[in-house]
Amino acid sequence: MRLDKPRLAVFTVDSNASLDDLIEALSGAAQVAIDAERASGFRYSQKAYLIQIAIRDKGIWLVDPVADVDLSALVEHLNSKTWLLHAATQDLPCLAELGFMPAALVDTELSARILGLERVGLGSVCENLLGIELAKEHSAADWSQRPLTQEMLDYAALDVDVMFELWEKLQELALEAGKTEWLNQEFHHLLSFKPKPPLDEPWRGLPGISRIKDLAKLKIAAALHAARDAIAIEKDVAPGRLIPDRSIMAAVNQAPKSRSELASNKEFQGRASRTLLSVWWDAIARSQELDISLEPADRGNGIPNHKSWERRFPDAHHRLESVRPLVLSLATELDIPIENLLTPDFLRRVCFEPQPDVAEQLRSLGARQWQVELVTEVIQMGLQQAAQSA
Repeated sequence: MRLDKPRLAVFTVDSNASLDDLIEALSGAAQVAIDAERASGFRYSQKAYLIQIAIRDKGIWLVDPVADVDLSALVEHLNSKTWLLHAATQDLPCLAELGFMPAALVDTELSARILGLERVGLGSVCENLLGIELAKEHSAADWSQRPLTQEMLDYAALDVDVMFELWEKLQELALEAGKTEWLNQEFHHLLSFKPKPPLDEPWRGLPGISRIKDLAKLKIAAALHAARDAIAIEKDVAPGRLIPDRSIMAAVNQAPKSRSELASNKEFQGRASRTLLSVWWDAIARSQELDISLEPADRGNGIPNHKSWERRFPDAHHRLESVRPLVLSLATELDIPIENLLTPDFLRRVCFEPQPDVAEQLRSLGARQWQVELVTEVIQMGLQQAAQSA
């Protein structure tokens, strides 16, 4: 069955009167389904431009956070509920910016991962478990535009329309697989979720930059990335809408020696590649003044980047090479992605500097109890094998 329009009644919250209606509807609800739409790919900020709230058997409310409505009255009511979300880590930060934080939550995407579903997007999970196909034509829309079209509003409402029955089905599967407690611990852990802070050197995330070993070219990458980011922040526009990453790398690879040489690079493209050509060239011209190094600095979590271990820390590399296949085998046996069985960074930290009590070390890093109980023995086994073969 294909859903093009929501089955529940839909109400728009863009005035104090409509907000009062939503607050009244929330009074008897223990659970709500929530989603948020941002303007990723269009805006630099990641703030919410639409919030969808579904109340079972009552309706769906589409809240406009950029309308002239004081949402503070909604905070107390919404924050006392259990939220059903799909991919909670995507929406929690922008909702927290508005003061919204759940008393408890359920993440249906995380549930699907731990239950071993191959495809975990909302549309795929609904089609697999409920036989419902969701219209997805507006997944990459500009949600900062006003007014929003009716088709966009219908699309947004569909994302929460299905959440209650989807969670019921996932609960059944979790009970059958003996994974209910795993999910409960994961949901509790998500309540303290904080997004990763921005990288100290975000330009090192450019595609293909790790293959560049010329310091002068790396400085061009850093300068262009910083110049683009400054303009994107000022204009609140997605950086890629000025010049995409591939254009920065095209300039890096060519390393132009003049403004005209940069202009003649046909791979240096983008909406602002020519209109702001002087800005890009000025950044390149001053790039050699930057103080950067060939190698990225060690990460702030206390261990070096694991990609350098084989050369710089061979013992740690050997431990990781011994332990990871055992953890992967366990994940396959449990039908769960290895990154959900144990956060990869936790595994690397244990292998870099293992402590006598591996279980306690994992707990101190933030591993949940169900993870500790499952992986401690295989990690210890891998560490022992590495020590014996050293």
